Amino acid sequence: MNYYPIYLNMTERRCLVIGGGTVAERKIAGLLEVGARPTVVTPAFTDTIAGWAKDHAIELVPRRYQSSDLTEHEIVFVATDDGAANAQVFSDGRRLGVWVNAVDDPEHCDFILPSVLRRGALSIAVSSGGTSPALSRTIREELELYFTDEYALLAKLAAEARTELHERGVSVPFETWRRALSGDVRQLLMRGDIARAKALLLRELGVEL
Repeated sequence: MNYYPIYLNMTERRCLVIGGGTVAERKIAGLLEVGARPTVVTPAFTDTIAGWAKDHAIELVPRRYQSSDLTEHEIVFVATDDGAANAQVFSDGRRLGVWVNAVDDPEHCDFILPSVLRRGALSIAVSSGGTSPALSRTIREELELYFTDEYALLAKLAAEARTELHERGVSVPFETWRRALSGDVRQLLMRGDIARAKALLLRELGVEL
C-alpha cells in the first residue's frame, strides 16, 4: 500500500484535464462541483464540455496536449485511451512537479481517485489502491444501502451542534458524541422531525436548552 488517503481543498485550484470524451466529462463535472478551475485540452469534445466552455465554467483549448500545458497547473487529469499520451504527461508532470492522474492507468498516476459516496457534507471514499475500480464501486454501492439520505441531515446537525458547543466553550469526548449520534436522533430525522432531532442531540451532548 503506497497511497496515503487525503481530502484536498479544490476551491479555485487550477487544474488541467486532457481529453474530451464522456470520461473527461465526468472528471470535469466532479471538479466543477467542488469549485475547481479546470482547463481542458482536447481536439474533440462532447456537447456538454462545449456548453461549459460557452458558459465560461471552463477554459477550453481545442488542440492536442503539449508539455507547456502543465505550466501554471498544480494537478492534471488525463482522460484518454492513449497509453503513450499518459506516459508523456506523467513524465512531464514528474519533471515539473505537477501531480498526475491517468484514468485506468495506475502506473502513470501520482494519485488515484476513490469511489465516493456523498450525503451532504458527509463523504465516504472507497479505494482498492488502483487494483480494482469495479470492487471499489461495488462496495460503495453496498454502503449506499446503509448510509441513506438522512445522513446528510445528520452531518448538518452534527456540524451545528459542534459550532454551538464551541460557542459555549464546551468540550465533549468522542464516546459521548458516539452515543449521541447512535441514539434516537437518526430515527427522528427519518421521520422528518429535524427540530426535535437537534434538541435531542444537544441534550445528549450535555447542552442545556
